Amino acid sequence: MDDYKLYFNNIQSIKDEEKRLNEEYKKKLFELKKIQIAKESVGQIFTKGLLPIYILYILSLSPANGNEISSKISNHTNGLWTPSTGGIYPILKKFEKEGFILGEWDDQKKKFQKIYKLTSKGKLEYQNRKSLLQPKIKESLMVLNIIYKDLYKSHENK
Repeated sequence: MDDYKLYFNNIQSIKDEEKRLNEEYKKKLFELKKIQIAKESVGQIFTKGLLPIYILYILSLSPANGNEISSKISNHTNGLWTPSTGGIYPILKKFEKEGFILGEWDDQKKKFQKIYKLTSKGKLEYQNRKSLLQPKIKESLMVLNIIYKDLYKSHENK
């Protein structure tokens, strides 16, 4: 009978430890997901908020393909932001469908790369977006400066 109790207690201890580890795992996983969501939301400010208008801006300067747009954004931002072409091409397709840009193959037979240029409708859309976003971008910069000062400047002097 003592062997049975010992066996049962060991099984119960193992089950309790398994449950504890499982709960700890779930907690850590939840924390990691929160961090990932925070990282993604910061990235979305750029990709969802600024990338479409910045693509229009880049195309207002000269026609380009998706890779060139990514490179030009990287150059304009001194390498601080290099959007992936995986984020650029869906926007280009959407803009083409909406008539804001026109994409033409560099070689009709090989269809290697499409060169995009703004249409007159796209130029108007760019100007509209630019004027609509200006106050929001200014406000965002002010908020970011305040947050930066709160988080970093106030502690530098201590």
